[in-house]
This record gives sequence, structure tokens and C-alpha cells, in this order.
Amino acid sequence: MDARVRVSAVVVLMFVGVAVLTCAAEGRRIERQKLDVQRQLNQFNKQALKTIESPDGDLIDCVHISHQPAFDHPFLKNHTIQMRPNFHPEGLYDENKASATATASKEPKPITQMWHLNGRCPENTIPIRRTKGEDVLRASSIKRYGKKKHRSIPQPNSANPDLINESGHQHAIAYVEGDKYYGAKATINVWDPKIEQANEFSLSQLWILGGSFGEDLNSIEAGWQVSPDLYGDNNTRLFTYWTSDAYQATGCYNLLCSGFIQVNSEIAMGASIFPVSGYRGSQYDISILVWKDPKEGNWWMQFGNDYVLGYWPSFLFSYLADSASMIEWGGEVVNSEPEGTHTSTQMGSGHFPEEGFGKASYFRNIQIVDESNNLRSPKGIGTFTEQSNCYDVQNGYNGDWGNYFYYGGPGKNSNCH
Repeated sequence: MDARVRVSAVVVLMFVGVAVLTCAAEGRRIERQKLDVQRQLNQFNKQALKTIESPDGDLIDCVHISHQPAFDHPFLKNHTIQMRPNFHPEGLYDENKASATATASKEPKPITQMWHLNGRCPENTIPIRRTKGEDVLRASSIKRYGKKKHRSIPQPNSANPDLINESGHQHAIAYVEGDKYYGAKATINVWDPKIEQANEFSLSQLWILGGSFGEDLNSIEAGWQVSPDLYGDNNTRLFTYWTSDAYQATGCYNLLCSGFIQVNSEIAMGASIFPVSGYRGSQYDISILVWKDPKEGNWWMQFGNDYVLGYWPSFLFSYLADSASMIEWGGEVVNSEPEGTHTSTQMGSGHFPEEGFGKASYFRNIQIVDESNNLRSPKGIGTFTEQSNCYDVQNGYNGDWGNYFYYGGPGKNSNCH
């Protein structure tokens, strides 16, 4: 055989060998990834006694209350579920009576979750939105699925522009601080804001905060969100979040880790809210209350007037084991600056506060729970937004709505680049 032919043959064989090794390595990586994803799915998805397919494509698993993800936590192995809070905040039901006589033009419409159209979960089970493999694979890493990024809390007193751009999160909020708080309540207008990039989100929520804004921040959060990255669609969904170390190692959305103990069989965390408000159309809102049970010390959550959802055991937290030092209400978006300009991801309705009812999004009847377990109007409400030309906030007070504010905006526009 000619020497040149032999060399060529060797080179070809080497290329083939490298290609085979590369394919084998890639095959092993894919197998490892599949195993990692399956391990995560086994952790999230518990055995269902019944499964309901929602019109939006979600699968809602009805899981026995004692088999929910919370009980994977080592401190909850022998936990006795507290089926109801010992105390509700004083003044809660007076307020419900008062709101029933609210003016007809601003009467909120009843709101539900889309999966209810196809069935309900039996007693002694809780509804859990099933996590799919593709959900986990959309995350920045398999381990980070269901977790917020570090530094996504609005810090009203340190509006450092460098920090704003670094975190990529923007807010339009009302807040109170300087006291001890044992809960917060609000009625939140529900919309379906448009999201420009799949890795961005838009949410409206309340934050119950303890500790500093450093590495030890404690936070309990609840509201509605649109997050294509987390859910794989643009539906508006009910969500909760918690962390005891500023979003580093602890906490998660909804029931995507052990922590929150759900006791309610009717409302699924992370499921679509239905219907949503329309511009100049019908307005829908949801009411959320989070408060600390004075007897057991657990933080409870109620959705609407009828659904006590469950609780975060106080041992999950350091500062919040005692009380909160700040409450925030409002909107948050991720601005990933696509193509070097401000995102056009909307906050709230996508319209500025000055447009008012039916056009701009609102929080109304915002209240705090004090040390005597009384719901009351907050004193000294501040407002904060990083760039008011992109998203803004305007607060007010009237008889029906108590303390309220309109908030939100379109993001990118002629005054917001």
C-alpha cells in the first residue's frame, strides 16, 4: 500500500475514533441528565389517588394529604398536620361584610382555577400540579428548577442604578417598615401581561420580609404570575414562594420542595387562574391573606374568603420565626434587556397607573396584621419603582377600597429604553 494512502487511512480512523468517543460521551451525558431529571420528578410528583386533566393541558394529581412533598423534610417526619389555624386575624370577617356592600361598578367577579372545569379532588387529598420533564429541562440547571434567582427583592432605600441593572428585576411597589408585622392582606387585580422573552416573568404579589437584604433574608410571598420558564406557557397562575437565606439554598415556588404544608383540597398552587381581567372589560381580583398563628407560630395562607390553603412551619425561618420587619405589595418583572434595550414585558395590565380602573392593575384593601392579631390599615405607606417611565405606582385611599394603589406599565416605550 502507498505510504500516503496508509497515512490517510490512519487519519480517517483517528477521526472516526474521536467521533465515536464523542458520541459515546454525549450519550453518557444524556443518560445522566435523564436520570437526574427522573430523580427530580420522583421527588416532585407523588403517587396520585386521582388525576384531573385541565383544559390548559395541566395534569392535577390528587395526592393523599400525608404524602405531600412537605413531608420529605427531615424535621417533618413525625409532624402532626394542623388542619386549621387556631386563630384568624380579628376584623377579617367584618371586612368581608363591608366589601359585600361595595359599589356595584367595582364589584369583583368570582374567580376560580381552570382545572375545576374538569373535576375536583376528594377529601383528605391535596391537588398538586404535575411537573413534567420539559419543565425541569427549561431551568438554568436541574437543581435550580423551581427557585428564584438571588437578589430579586425590591429594596426601596437603596435604589442604586448599578444594582438595578445587575439584578435585572424591576418593581413597582407599596411598602411599610419600621414595626413588627404578623401578616398582610390585599385584594389583587388579575391580568395576563405579555412576556417578551421566555426567560422573563411578570408577577404581582405580597412579600412578608424579615432580616437584612444580605444573605440571611427571610421571605414569604404569594400572588399571581406569568412565567413561561417555570410553567411552559403564558397562563396567569396562583403561586407562593419562600426562602430563609435570600434565595440561595432554601425555599422554592409552590410545592416544588419540602416546606409549605397544604391542607386544602380545592386550590392547586401553580394552577391557572380563570378568568382574568380585560382592558375596559370585566375586572377580576383575588384576595390573599398571610398571617402568623399566635398560638403555634406557623404562617398561614388564605385565598379568597373561603380557602385556607395551609401553612409554612415557623422552624423554616430565623427572623420570621418571630415577626416580619417589612411588608411589600406590588409588581415585579425580569428585564433581560433583549437586544440591548429595555424589555417590553408588561407589568400588571401593561398600562400605567394614571389610566385607572378597568385599564390599570390595582391592589386594594391592603392591610397588615399587628401584634394583637388585628387586621388594620398600614401606617406610613411608601412607594418605590426603579424606573417610573417603564413601570409606575400611585397610591390612594377611599371608603370602599381603603388603602389601594394602581401600578404597572408597558416596559419599553418612547420614554423607557
